[in-house]
Amino acid sequence: MISTEGYIVLAIVLLTIIALAKELMRPGLIFFSSAIILMATGTITDKEMLAGFSNKGMITIAILFIVSEGIRQSGILNRLAQTYLPRKRRKMVSLIPQIMLPVSVLSAFLNNTPVVIIFAPIIKKWSENLNLSSKKFLIPLSYATIFGGMCTLIGTSTNLVVHGLILENGYEGFSMFELAKIGGFIAIAGTIYMTVFSNKLLPGEKIFFNSKSSTAYKDYHYDIIITANSNLIGLEIKNGRMKELKGLIIQTINRNGNIIETKKGSFKLMAKDKLLVGGKSDRLNYILANSNVKLSGIDLIKNVPKEKLKQYEAVLSPRFPAIGKTIHEFNFYDHYQAVVLAVHRNGERITSNKDKLHLKTGDNLVLLTTEKFIENWGDSKIFLLTSYIRDYRSTGTFWKKWLAFIILLGMIVGTTIGKFLSSPDGVSLDMFFFASIAAMLLIWLKIMPHQKYTKAISWDVLITIACAFAISKAMQNSGAAEVLARTTINFSKGFGPIGVMAALYILTAIFTEIITNNAAAALVFPIALAASQQLNIDPKPYFVTIAIAASASFSTPIGYQTNLIIQAIGNYKFRDYLKIGLPLNIIAFILSMLLIPYFWGF
Repeated sequence: MISTEGYIVLAIVLLTIIALAKELMRPGLIFFSSAIILMATGTITDKEMLAGFSNKGMITIAILFIVSEGIRQSGILNRLAQTYLPRKRRKMVSLIPQIMLPVSVLSAFLNNTPVVIIFAPIIKKWSENLNLSSKKFLIPLSYATIFGGMCTLIGTSTNLVVHGLILENGYEGFSMFELAKIGGFIAIAGTIYMTVFSNKLLPGEKIFFNSKSSTAYKDYHYDIIITANSNLIGLEIKNGRMKELKGLIIQTINRNGNIIETKKGSFKLMAKDKLLVGGKSDRLNYILANSNVKLSGIDLIKNVPKEKLKQYEAVLSPRFPAIGKTIHEFNFYDHYQAVVLAVHRNGERITSNKDKLHLKTGDNLVLLTTEKFIENWGDSKIFLLTSYIRDYRSTGTFWKKWLAFIILLGMIVGTTIGKFLSSPDGVSLDMFFFASIAAMLLIWLKIMPHQKYTKAISWDVLITIACAFAISKAMQNSGAAEVLARTTINFSKGFGPIGVMAALYILTAIFTEIITNNAAAALVFPIALAASQQLNIDPKPYFVTIAIAASASFSTPIGYQTNLIIQAIGNYKFRDYLKIGLPLNIIAFILSMLLIPYFWGF
């Protein structure tokens, strides 16, 4: 029977999950509040409450944020992306692996988020230059970072969270490449799956090697207004085109609030008609220079020379100060000297009544502004991504790029062979040791700007992890973990330890899609530990199961931050992830059930 204390813990865990799912606050604050309540009720001591903040795995994650930012600042990732992307159109079976495999290798050693932030706008511009739909490549980019993260101890913060919990409970943690035994197989199978099915299952115009119609592909949209004295008044749109608007496909006419589809048939233009047009990114300058039309929303910046105006995309982070407010209430122009042309949310482009739209985390704002915007806000944490629709600027000098690469390589090699080297008494040559040295070198060699080192760290992630450790401890202290483990065993006892492993995997995977991957791993960990103790078996296979399942977030955009960023910049709908991601979840599950018991016996 579960104790009263156990019921209290389960109630708090349930309320925590509900609060996370409803996004009532930032995850760190929700977990911090839950941990405080558990301490106040006496379920955990103050020392147990604070133990997570001094956990070696958590501190290592903080240091790796600095290392990843230093590598990003060096410019080597930009250079790599521009070097390895194909110069010519090819079949999808050739393009997908060429994009995914190098990204997976990078993500095995770097934080996934900066990899996606750098590569996404480059791939979007690259696909435009080759007249390809970027929708075919951005989800594979995010999945590639997840594949890479599964393969090493430092590939994702989730692996380090599980590693830290393992050490805290007196067991031997993961080695640098131990998880590659299963992560490598999932990465290979996942890349093959995406290669074969992405062209069919992902949205956007299907890519054929010798397609003639592909040259007409349009990836950007603009809202324009027919001016009162426009020479276009009275002229006809035929099947969405007119020669007077070169290189633009006219999709709809908004006439006095009535939306007219223009893809088929002929339509005469009238003064003050609002047109939604599609074109390449270079059509912006064409529209600005055309006196017959006016870009919607340009009145606020009419005093800025048109040749200085540029189009940016900015994805809102949880730190954005106007989350929950409308664009009008916040007065976006006063804060950022930028005009919001459109908002993309869940794959929908919102232009009408956008000033009354309540902004949400993950919204992709299409902005018209000057280069000062990227100078002021390009590295700001209030945006998940800020990109100018053009070739991504190369940053960093030659020596910084290669020095950053050498430091990263040294950290990886040191971590891998550290346990075979002799070390001073009381010092472990582990991930923490070599990551600390790498971070110090990146800062003192001025590859990573010292003024920005605190900005590079995601404090909310660290607070979430530290407090999740406290909740995990409360589940063990109260006996709630033991009861849940017994329930899991009873539910799956007919299938033995592997049945329990399958149940743990599914539970972790569901939590990952609802809340965060780190929180999911920390909450399921005590259940897995208790289950292994009750079955009297080695807990390592269950620990590996949690690490893999917590990272295998493919079916929704909310479970993994890179999926959220890609959803915004690629304008994907929720169902796009479900369509391509659910089979991938099943593949990862089947491979895990087959391979984990083989490599880590019970």
